Amino acid sequence: MSRIGVFVCHCGENIGRTVDVARVAEAMRGLPGVAHAVDYKYMCSDPGQAMIKQAIAEKQLTGVVVAACSPHMHEKTFRRAAAGGGINPFLCEMANVREHCSWIHEDREKATEKAIDITRMIVEKVKRNAPLTTIRIPVERRALVIGGGIAGIQAALDIADGGREVVLVEKEPSIGGHMSQLSETFPTLDCSQCILTPRMVEVFQHPRIKLLTYSEVESVEGYIGNFKVKIRKKARSIDESKCNGCGECQKTCPNRRIPSEFDQGLGKRTAIYVPFPQAVPNLPVIDREKCSYFRGKAKGSKKEVCGKCRAACGRGAILFDQEDSFVEEKVGAIVVATGYRLYEIGKEQDSELLKGYGEYGYGTIPDVIDGLQFERLASASGPTSGAIQRPSDGKVPKRIVFLQCIGSRDPAKGIEYCSKICCMYVAKHTMLYRHKVHDGQATVFYMDIRANGKGYDEFVRRAIEEDGARYVRGRVSRMYRDGDVIKVLGYDTVNGTPLSIDADMVVLATAMRPQPGIQGLAQKLSVSYDKHGFINEAHPKLRPVETNTAGVYVAGACQSPRDIPDSVAMASAAASKVLGLFSNEELEREPTVAVVNADLCTGCFHCERVCAYGAITRKEIRDRNGNLVKVVADVNKGVCQGCGTCQATCPSKSLELAGFTDDQIYAAINAFAEL
Repeated sequence: MSRIGVFVCHCGENIGRTVDVARVAEAMRGLPGVAHAVDYKYMCSDPGQAMIKQAIAEKQLTGVVVAACSPHMHEKTFRRAAAGGGINPFLCEMANVREHCSWIHEDREKATEKAIDITRMIVEKVKRNAPLTTIRIPVERRALVIGGGIAGIQAALDIADGGREVVLVEKEPSIGGHMSQLSETFPTLDCSQCILTPRMVEVFQHPRIKLLTYSEVESVEGYIGNFKVKIRKKARSIDESKCNGCGECQKTCPNRRIPSEFDQGLGKRTAIYVPFPQAVPNLPVIDREKCSYFRGKAKGSKKEVCGKCRAACGRGAILFDQEDSFVEEKVGAIVVATGYRLYEIGKEQDSELLKGYGEYGYGTIPDVIDGLQFERLASASGPTSGAIQRPSDGKVPKRIVFLQCIGSRDPAKGIEYCSKICCMYVAKHTMLYRHKVHDGQATVFYMDIRANGKGYDEFVRRAIEEDGARYVRGRVSRMYRDGDVIKVLGYDTVNGTPLSIDADMVVLATAMRPQPGIQGLAQKLSVSYDKHGFINEAHPKLRPVETNTAGVYVAGACQSPRDIPDSVAMASAAASKVLGLFSNEELEREPTVAVVNADLCTGCFHCERVCAYGAITRKEIRDRNGNLVKVVADVNKGVCQGCGTCQATCPSKSLELAGFTDDQIYAAINAFAEL
């Protein structure tokens, strides 16, 4: 005979305001098999948990039902309390009467009746619960970090400094990400490269970090603690073991007018190039689409068209015939830190959900640039060595107009979210401009100013009050070239007057978007993403750096728009999660996974076809003489996520989900039907 204890929580007023919790407890006392039922203000508190432990001992309970909030919130808490009381923790279940009752109903009577029904169903289920044992799986205590920006660098260093090996994969020829392109950072105006490059070198020299640049993740198999990752190393056309980065090859390259990606198209590079002087590793790569040698080969030329770089290399490091190669790494955890890109302002967009701007003349008016291009103009390592000059004629602009929220917070353009950093970096740009062009005038068109961070509001005030930035609340409707100036037509919504400003240069603060290809990577990792392509966290408050796939963590702007301090904080948080995972040689996980009854299994393998996690394998059943009797389904307990899809599709009913058997589900349904 079951002896179930029911504990109904008020959750302060969260539940008690709408649900008559005392009546719920009273209703449970009359049910067969219920030996004890009480209500309490905060059941998750220490006195509340002590109450559960005491009742288990005194009433000799065989099961526990806690009618309270979501199991996601406190199921582990109450299962620990049940174990502390002396019963198997999986004989404790939660009835969610907060999200399912008090938070969605206003009628107290109906909400109370519903809470009674839900709790009664869980009581009937718990009567049929069986003791379960947690699953233990071995952990490969190495980590993979995808992305070599500041978030990936920080995560890799934290994990490596914690004593575990890290494989850092970066798709570009160098690590550093967008931060390496910045001139100075807000709100302290630190030199970006001065604080970043030492960290880049530290990554390169760290004995526990394996750095794979110019590489991309090809496929991911396995599960938490046991991932197998295949990585494509794209051909640099350079023998990395021989190259010493002397740069002689670049000096001889005849293709010298290729727009530099690092300088956002404002500078030029050669076909064989190092992305920027502080690149890590400081090794060149050949752009095969622009290289004369490869272009001639593609056209079928039998004669070697170029090859000057190979002739100039005294170490024989140029390998024109090098092909992509693959490496496989076994890791126990993965940190995704792929960063962001900027919204492209032109009319043509790469997504049907987005619309571009035609009115701002980006791409047609040469002196209309975006924020990252302005960073390169202001940077000492940029194409103008830090001088603010117009791209069209090299003149120093005396009047610059900055436009905020280009794409951001604009549902009409398909991006309704705030990009978070624009208000701050525009304020920084106005300050950098005035520090370099003392008699210049910076005008900022804004919707509102979101300076949310330590010292951020003071930073914006400094731009206005000390550096003379003129802020105009309003939108710009049109821009066009008129001789040597750009006519900027807008509206001041504070004064209610139209404005026309003659500008020498216009800088657009464009929205942040996730990196291209992030959706494909997310699918390889089995993690979810939102409609914009940002990786979803498991829970925005309680699990902000975890994803819905165990063992895969997220950091930085690939989750949502982030500034540098937030990205670094997230990276360290993800690293601490990884190190926590690696603190034991074995991983414990809940036993609510599918179980196969081999006697009933007919080997149809419908379950194998529907399993989204690849947890179903095939197992041979042999007799004593080794003869094959049949092949049945088997479940990899480390991979199974307990979704129950296999159970729903099994025609022979040979698959059941531990903790959610047919018997338990039917008992709950019957309890609801017995009204």
